[in-house]
Amino acid sequence: MTDLAHLKFYATQPHPCSYLPGEQAVTLFLDPHQAIDIATYGKLSELGFRRSGEHLYRPHCAQCGACIPARIPVAVFTPSSQQKRILKRNRDLQMRTTRPAISDEIYQLYARYITARHSDGDMYPPSREQFRSFLVSEDAFCEFNEFRLDGRLLAVAVTDRMHNGLSAVYTFFDPDEARRSLGRYAILWQVEQARQANLPAVYLGYWIRNCQKMNYKTEYRPLEMLVNQRWIPVT
Repeated sequence: MTDLAHLKFYATQPHPCSYLPGEQAVTLFLDPHQAIDIATYGKLSELGFRRSGEHLYRPHCAQCGACIPARIPVAVFTPSSQQKRILKRNRDLQMRTTRPAISDEIYQLYARYITARHSDGDMYPPSREQFRSFLVSEDAFCEFNEFRLDGRLLAVAVTDRMHNGLSAVYTFFDPDEARRSLGRYAILWQVEQARQANLPAVYLGYWIRNCQKMNYKTEYRPLEMLVNQRWIPVT
């Protein structure tokens, strides 16, 4: 495993925050020329790093600590009554795991999702190059998990498998299937996959108190958040 002390990191110049209007953000990136193995990626995830395409990053804002890394401790997680209903509602779906790649079918689903759910964000308008740079990686730990109903693609959960858990990188789904709560279902499915693989956690990325789109992450209890470099249980 790479010694973390010898890794190089670079900070961006301040830029408009994607989550909090009017705020400036700074992002810390791992040197893109640094080869990363799964163990190193896992260690960095414990320090709050996430993956976007081929890049590992975390917020590095001097005046703001709003972005708080969150993860689900698999061993003690129990679905709520609502989450059990979501699991039951999606029992008819078929799942297959594939290597990350862009196809017409997958991209069209992604484009519909971004247009319907995130037309007010910096991911709109969607493009194939954006999809490729954001979600496609050649690393062995990255996978696309496809959820289908009688062959029709309803959702894709982009997941990274590390030695210390699963990272729920991103999920996109058919916006016309709101009744199924496919985004929440994908997280519950990943929790079960981690449980079966004896992995301790599912990493959910960042929770931001004043960002409504992040509120769903607190539905998974107990939850752990990285505060002052310590993972603190939130019940």
